[in-house]
Amino acid sequence: MVVFARRNHRERRVLSPRQRMGNNAAETELAGSELLREVRSLHARIEERAPEIEAARQLPMDLVEALRSCGVFRMYVPKTHGGLELDFLDSLEVIIELAAADGSVGWTAMIGCATPWMLAGLQRKTFDTIYASTADIIHAGSTVPAGKAERVTGGYRVSGRWPFASGCRHADWMLGVCVVTENGNPVPGRVEGAPLTCMAVRPAGEWQIEDTWRVAGMKGTGSHHIAMTDHYVPEECTYEVAAKPCVTGPHFNAIAPLVSLLHAALAVGLAEGARTDLVAMVRSGRRQFRAAASMAESPIFQYEFARADADVRAARAYLQNHAANTWRVALAELLSNKEHGPEAVQAAVWITATCARAVDAFYTLGGGSALYESSPLQRRFRDMHVATQHVQVQLRNYETVGKLRLREKADASSDSK
Repeated sequence: MVVFARRNHRERRVLSPRQRMGNNAAETELAGSELLREVRSLHARIEERAPEIEAARQLPMDLVEALRSCGVFRMYVPKTHGGLELDFLDSLEVIIELAAADGSVGWTAMIGCATPWMLAGLQRKTFDTIYASTADIIHAGSTVPAGKAERVTGGYRVSGRWPFASGCRHADWMLGVCVVTENGNPVPGRVEGAPLTCMAVRPAGEWQIEDTWRVAGMKGTGSHHIAMTDHYVPEECTYEVAAKPCVTGPHFNAIAPLVSLLHAALAVGLAEGARTDLVAMVRSGRRQFRAAASMAESPIFQYEFARADADVRAARAYLQNHAANTWRVALAELLSNKEHGPEAVQAAVWITATCARAVDAFYTLGGGSALYESSPLQRRFRDMHVATQHVQVQLRNYETVGKLRLREKADASSDSK
C-alpha cells in the first residue's frame, strides 16, 4: 500500500506555528505509525468476520473494544484530554485500511473517530466532563433536523426520530439536530427564513433505538433510527448548530473539509479492498466458463482490470494531494469551512464516484462467482453503492460547487479588467 507522503522537516517548521504541534511532531508521527500497525494487525481478523458482522447488522463488541484499544476513536481527541491528536494524513490511512478490510468496520470507525468534532460545540465544561474518564468516547447520531426542542426553564423538552445513527448499538453518547421552538412555534434562526436549530446531546441510555437498518449494504454499521419523546435535555448538553468549537487547533477550527476527506478515504479503502479480492481470485488460476483463457491470461480481462486499477490509483493520488494541502493549511490555522469546504466536497464526490466505477468493474470481472454471498466482491459492491448515497458525496453536490467555482472565475475576470 502506498502511504501518504509526509511533509518534509522544512514544511513542518514553517507551517506548524503552534508550539504544541511543533514540539510534539515526532511523538505524533510515532503514534500514527503505531496505530496504523495495530490496525493492520486486525485486517485478517476483520475480513474473516465480515459475514458475521453483516448478519448481525452491527460490529461485535470485542471488535469495537479492539478498535478502542488501538486508539481509533481518540485519533482527533486533544492531547489535553488523553487523545492522540493524530496527523490527519495518518488518520486517513487508518480509515483506508479498515475500509479495505470491511466496509462496515471502516464506516463505523469513520463515524466514531469524528466524535470530538461532534461534541466540541458544547460548553467547554461539558466537553471536559464527557472526556474526564476516557478519551475513547464513541458517539452516534444524526445531523438531520428531525427533532423538536421546546424551550423550558434550564433547557429543552426534546422529541424526535432521527435516521442513520451509525454505531448506535455501541455508542456512549447520542445526538440529534432539533428545531428550537417556544410555545410550539419555531424560533427564527440566524439565516433569514430558517429556524434556529440545536444539537441535543445525551448519554446513549436515554435514547430509544428503533431496529430499522435493513438495507442493501453497509449492513454492519447498525445505522438504525434513534428517538426521544418529551425528554428533558439541560442547556449545557445542547449547542447551536453553527456554534464555534470549545477547543481549538487544526483538528477543530474547520471540520467540514476534513469530514469530506474522511468519506473519500473510505471510498478508496473499499475500492482497494475489492481490487485485492479480485486479484486473489485471479491468482487462484480461475478460468471462467466459456472463456478462451484464464483470467490472468485473458487480454480483455487485463485491459479492463488495468482501467479500473488506474481509477483506484488516481482516486488515491487525488486524495493524497488534496488532503496534504488541506492539512498544511489547517496546521497554519488558516483552514476555513467557507473557503476550503467546497473544494473538499468536490474532491470527495469525484473520488467516491471514481472508486464506485472501479468497484463496479472489479465486481463485473469477477463473473458469476461474484454473485454468491460467499464472495466478498458482492459485499464490496453493495457497500460501495450505499456509501455513494451519503449526502456528503452525492453527485448533486457538483451543482453547488460548480456554481461557486464559476462565480469565483467571473469575479476574478472582473477584477482583472
